[in-house]
Amino acid sequence: MSSRNSQANKAAARERLRVERERQAKKDRARRQLVVGVSAVAVLAAAGGIGYAVVQSNKPSQWETAAKVSTVTAPKNTSGTNGTTVVVGKESAKKTLELYEDSRCPVCATFEQSVGATVEKDVEAGKYKVKYVGATFIDDVATGEGSKNALSALGAALDVSPEAFLTYKAALYSAKFHPEENDDKFAKDSYLLEVADSVPALKGNAAFKKNVEDGTFDAWAMKMSKAFDDSGVTGTPTLKMDGKVVTVAGSDNPPMTAPEFTTAIDAALKG
Repeated sequence: MSSRNSQANKAAARERLRVERERQAKKDRARRQLVVGVSAVAVLAAAGGIGYAVVQSNKPSQWETAAKVSTVTAPKNTSGTNGTTVVVGKESAKKTLELYEDSRCPVCATFEQSVGATVEKDVEAGKYKVKYVGATFIDDVATGEGSKNALSALGAALDVSPEAFLTYKAALYSAKFHPEENDDKFAKDSYLLEVADSVPALKGNAAFKKNVEDGTFDAWAMKMSKAFDDSGVTGTPTLKMDGKVVTVAGSDNPPMTAPEFTTAIDAALKG
């Protein structure tokens, strides 16, 4: 091989090497720019996610919003400010039994399962009327929103009829449907509708279903809850007749059996 050809070949090889190095350098620069760009997007996305999470956490819940509503849609068969007076029974009944309950309350469930049928029988007989006051404090104690959601659904039942309201309330407290206190089943509309299927007046009732799913009476439920808070009653179930707490004689406990209840109510009716 001649010296000239050898030098030419070496020069060509150096040129190819230079071109290859420049091409590789460009690829490396492009790769670094891509990595930087992706990293920047990731940082922005993370920042955006954090920002969204902060906004969402500071956003009022549907119940906080409902509590601030000034114009309340109240169910039919109610009276008083914001429709929070719920009285069921014959107008001719001279006495009114005030009944304070929270839908998630396990003691209320025991009371309703043992005494509820007696209350309904007395109301039908005109022995007294019942004024119902719904509470939601267990949502704060046990966390959740089942008390509020169930109270709103009770409003939807009351909108159908007082009878549907009483039957639905009994179903919610029944051994079949009432959950453990820490099990927030009533927070689910689907479960409330499942319970309603056991009530003839509510089963297949499109208007009732829509009111439950739309939360038509959410604001009313919050006003009712406030009425309970303003009443001074601190526990459920609480029974009052003529403003006096009805208890088992010689104790501070509410009557939890039908015989105890009848004895206590008969005494309260005479008082």
